[in-house]
Amino acid sequence: MDKMIDVPSFTHVIKLNDRKNIIISGIKKINSFDEKEFDLDSIMGNIIIKGENLEMIKLDTIEGNVSIKGQINSFSYSDTAQKDNSILMKLFKWIS
Repeated sequence: MDKMIDVPSFTHVIKLNDRKNIIISGIKKINSFDEKEFDLDSIMGNIIIKGENLEMIKLDTIEGNVSIKGQINSFSYSDTAQKDNSILMKLFKWIS
């Protein structure tokens, strides 16, 4: 008999406190990071966090949570994940 595996359903929340701490849920992958920039894949798209003296405090890969401290100057979403799933991209992948 097959057993069901309980997979957590991710939600996406960002908490920014005093531009010094940021907690993000719904993270699928950390692409790269250093003291000036974090590049994260979330369930809502790619997120770029920029600042100074950035440091990962906590990483929970099971729940998809990341905590970062430092001087947070900006964070933004990019639509690269959505572009990869466009109809044209699927068509080109199917042809090749």
